[in-house]
Amino acid sequence: MNEFLPRLAEARREFLARFKSEILWLKPLSRLKPSIAKNMPSSMLGAVSIADVDNASSLKIAWELGARLPGAFAEAEPAQDSGKLFQFAVRDFLTRGFELGAALRPGGWEWKTEYAAAHFDQYAHLNDIRSALEQNRELRTIFSEQYLVVPDIVVYRRPLNSSEVGRSPDVDVARLSPLLDDAEFSRGHPLLHASVSCKITMRSDRAQNTRTEALNLIRNRKGRAPSIVAVTAEPLPTRLSSLALGTGDVDFVYHAALPELREALTAIGNEDQLDMLNTLVEGRRIRDIADLVLDLLI
Repeated sequence: MNEFLPRLAEARREFLARFKSEILWLKPLSRLKPSIAKNMPSSMLGAVSIADVDNASSLKIAWELGARLPGAFAEAEPAQDSGKLFQFAVRDFLTRGFELGAALRPGGWEWKTEYAAAHFDQYAHLNDIRSALEQNRELRTIFSEQYLVVPDIVVYRRPLNSSEVGRSPDVDVARLSPLLDDAEFSRGHPLLHASVSCKITMRSDRAQNTRTEALNLIRNRKGRAPSIVAVTAEPLPTRLSSLALGTGDVDFVYHAALPELREALTAIGNEDQLDMLNTLVEGRRIRDIADLVLDLLI
């Protein structure tokens, strides 16, 4: 067990190298507005793809951040959507992290991307609601389908075989918990442990989508709420704050490379953005992606 954190650090390094080589690419500086391009540092070879090309601070921070990640930038714009690639990379990193921390949180954990919450025990009743709406046109005009959440990544486990924990005819207790496959009123659905929203960059509309999804997971559950988190690689802390500030929606926001982001802000001397990042970190609203592995093992 004393090798868990070193191995997690190596898995994080591999995740960041994959993120940089498969997802981050450099847009030619010639595509920037002349008024912005002239203020870019001479060392900057291009606009990193996660930067807002209309925001000078975003461009500078993204360049310094990308330069601190291991490996080389992608040679060209990915053929597949960058958001999807980021989602897959995060899923694989978390899967690896759970494998490394199996002794801390044993269990038959499984992972899927873009898998509807209604597949899980806490939200299986939503299928009944959907069926009722499909059969009744008048109901469809009254109720929306915003409750039908499809998280970017789900972490879950299947019910245990009750015989594995000593179920026998003379042991007639614990008949209602969906952790066991013989639970009364249960449909044998897996148990949702975590919902992970992946947003490679953060804009106000993306933050609102994540909040809406989180609130629907909280309000529409029957049973224990899953961990509800968001992962992003957004370079501007003021945009991270659009989701991270406040409480009650997502548990935490996790940055793909939080220490490297702080180093980048320090290097360019952007005190306002660094102050905002420190506020979010010290206020326990944002953490590094490696912390997410440990938080999900709680």
